[in-house]
Amino acid sequence: MKKLLSLFSLVFVLFSNTVYAKEDPKMPLINEAIKEVGEISPKALKEIFENEDKVVILDVRETEQRAEGYIYDEFTPVKTVSITRGNLEWEVPTKIEDKDILIVTYCRNGGRGALAAQTLKKLGHKNVKNLKGGIQDWAKAGYSVQTGLGVTVLTTR
Repeated sequence: MKKLLSLFSLVFVLFSNTVYAKEDPKMPLINEAIKEVGEISPKALKEIFENEDKVVILDVRETEQRAEGYIYDEFTPVKTVSITRGNLEWEVPTKIEDKDILIVTYCRNGGRGALAAQTLKKLGHKNVKNLKGGIQDWAKAGYSVQTGLGVTVLTTR
């Protein structure tokens, strides 16, 4: 009887997890933001730096996450503005006044950056994109990150 009860319990747990598994509630919002503003790949952003096109890089991570480092290009000065996503509506009007300049938002892995880019569009900025995969994909692509220890480039073996 105990074996039957254990088997029934196991089947119930497995079945209930499948049936009641919920989608992450923020994903529809993030996907809608990505659809609305679009994304730019790390490679495309690197090409913007190489062409010396005007761009503002907007880091929307929380203060403690910025210790992970910043997007960096060894040949082109990168204009980075840091505003947490929660303070965006209050700080962006004074920190990024040009509503026509290209702004590329980023966070750790892309979600908050996409939501921030969508907010910037709603605030009247015309040329906004989100860095696909955030600083994680930038680093995984082998591009430089400025940290408190200097410039770092991830390599794969």
